[in-house]
Amino acid sequence: MGPAPGHGRALQSPPMTENAPIEAPKPKGIPADVPFLRTVKSYVLRAGRTTIGQAKAYELYGPANLLPYAPLSLGASAAFGRKAPLILEIGFGMGEATAHIARVRPDDNFLCCEVHEAGVGALLKRIGEQDLHNIRILRHDAVEVIDHMLRPGVLDGVHIFFPDPWHKTKHYKRRLIQPELVNKLAQRLKPGGYLHCATDWQPYAQQMMEVISAEPLLANTSDAMGGYATKPDYRPLTKFENRGLKLGHGVWDLVFRRV
Repeated sequence: MGPAPGHGRALQSPPMTENAPIEAPKPKGIPADVPFLRTVKSYVLRAGRTTIGQAKAYELYGPANLLPYAPLSLGASAAFGRKAPLILEIGFGMGEATAHIARVRPDDNFLCCEVHEAGVGALLKRIGEQDLHNIRILRHDAVEVIDHMLRPGVLDGVHIFFPDPWHKTKHYKRRLIQPELVNKLAQRLKPGGYLHCATDWQPYAQQMMEVISAEPLLANTSDAMGGYATKPDYRPLTKFENRGLKLGHGVWDLVFRRV
């Protein structure tokens, strides 16, 4: 599929305040009398730019590949039209690695969460260009998806690649990898399922290792010094990662399995 006419020109997304609230609102559909703990967000929504090609991808490929958020258990077989191992990806950026992994692992289903409109449009465009049928996208907060749509033992794997490191100490509470989330993910993994995280920020890698190692439901697959894993073949080197490696920046992969 060739690029849409005018591809590369940008459409302005609906304005959003740069300092958006970092507390999660109560998801729609939860009764007023049901308690809901507000949580700190690991991201801030900013006004973004969506290209005409990405907007066209929403029209062409959104209906088949975008799932609506609802506080109900996900019927994965119905959502994908088949029964297959289910991998959750949290935050896929512009979808470069996601599309590659889905292409080299056609027998797996990938449920991908991303809140940024341009990233969702970019992945939809890749889905169309590469004729991928094993990706479904939820444009919603992944923590709420985990809490309200994924039942225990439903996942075969989880991918969290290069989450925002939130460099400032006062922002560490916004980092995605926290004990509570890791425990929720561990509970939703089947025995033998895996959690794969990657980061290019060493202090965050160290925190990830500390937090995930402390989860009793997960065991490290690596016996290397420091506990970091060799990059699995399925995870590609993105353009951004390649640039960093050429500049001498490190990348740390962590792979743990559900016991």
